[in-house]
Amino acid sequence: MFEAFTTSTAIVALAEIGDKTQLLAIVLAARFKRPLPIVLGILGATLANHFLAALLGATAAAFLDGQWFRFAIAVGFVAMGLWTLVPDKLDDSETPKPERFGAFLTTLVAFFIVEMGDKTQIATIALGARFNDALAVTAGTTLGMMIANVPAVVFGHELIKRVPLDMVRMIAAALLVATGVWLFVQTLGLW
Repeated sequence: MFEAFTTSTAIVALAEIGDKTQLLAIVLAARFKRPLPIVLGILGATLANHFLAALLGATAAAFLDGQWFRFAIAVGFVAMGLWTLVPDKLDDSETPKPERFGAFLTTLVAFFIVEMGDKTQIATIALGARFNDALAVTAGTTLGMMIANVPAVVFGHELIKRVPLDMVRMIAAALLVATGVWLFVQTLGLW
């Protein structure tokens, strides 16, 4: 359980740097200028989205357990690592219009929707499949999202100017690829 929690935290915290949901957090902070409801909205959306993703991964692992499935998870981590190298952009169509709803509800809905099919959601599915522990993975990935997004909400553009996003993306990619290679070696029984 501890390994599932810590691995999930590290992978998602690094993968989230420069991700479109982090860019969304900065946009929401600039529009609302109310960090607490935005942070709570991110927390609620992430808990719901990542629990469903981790549960999907754990359920798939329970039904599809076998060497080929473990290889598929390993390949998935390598693919996620390569995908992490591609910087995200937030489209205008993904930016919520805050006039109708408050900061919390806007953030909750927007974050949940934008996270669908996102790198961190897919990583959460893979982590759920790898560890077969939806609760530990959800707790870890949620903590990782909060580690990456709370400073983005509070410090916004200043943080992005000072953090070398390309370097963080390379570290996150290396971590994901290393996890995939490690799973591949472990599945072959070489470790």
